Amino acid sequence: MSHESTLTKPQAMIFDMDGTLFQTETLLLPAYHKLFDTLRSEGLYTAPTPPEERILGSLGMLLDDIWKVVMPDGSQEAHNRANELLLELELEGLAGGDTLLYPEVKETLKALHEQGVKLYVASNGLEHYISGIVDTHELAELFDGLYSAGKHCTRTKVDLVKLLLEEQQVDSAWMVGDRSSDVEAGKKNGLHVIGCAYAGFGNHDELKGSDVLISSFTELLKLYEEAASHT
Repeated sequence: MSHESTLTKPQAMIFDMDGTLFQTETLLLPAYHKLFDTLRSEGLYTAPTPPEERILGSLGMLLDDIWKVVMPDGSQEAHNRANELLLELELEGLAGGDTLLYPEVKETLKALHEQGVKLYVASNGLEHYISGIVDTHELAELFDGLYSAGKHCTRTKVDLVKLLLEEQQVDSAWMVGDRSSDVEAGKKNGLHVIGCAYAGFGNHDELKGSDVLISSFTELLKLYEEAASHT
């Protein structure tokens, strides 16, 4: 891991959503259990609900790949129905108001925005899920763009971030995330990567290759303020 002094002030910051900005388990786990209750009631799945660790460990993957991990014994019909149910139940959960961002996320994003940093989301999630979180937690005015695999039909986060950089004409950015897919997306697009080590969904190797690891979201502001300006 390189030292913080090697960072230069970016034009933009690109954020993963789950496990980075949003405490996913506050929304996901209640929806997860309802989802399997519904699949069983509809006769699409007969086994007990798979362990929560499977879905939490799959965060950051594309949705189709998640179900292959969570219920490898499920039919394609069950996987397709799970896709529909998860979005429906998560949007209901967001409307219910019991979900959480990580501490100081909104305040830190606001401070970065006020300093002129362009802020983006790049997530492998569905479009309405990402926009639902942003709207529920009143973050819309802080972001310059929301990019999701669901909307842009990208197969990897590398491709999604590449598209974002091209469309938004961003020359320098930090990729901020908690999974290996975020590290890969940043590095393959020539970006500095800030690894978020506070969510705890992945294994210890998830953030290998990050330039800096942070243990709370507020550290991002300090990193930005101490980063060297472009010469």
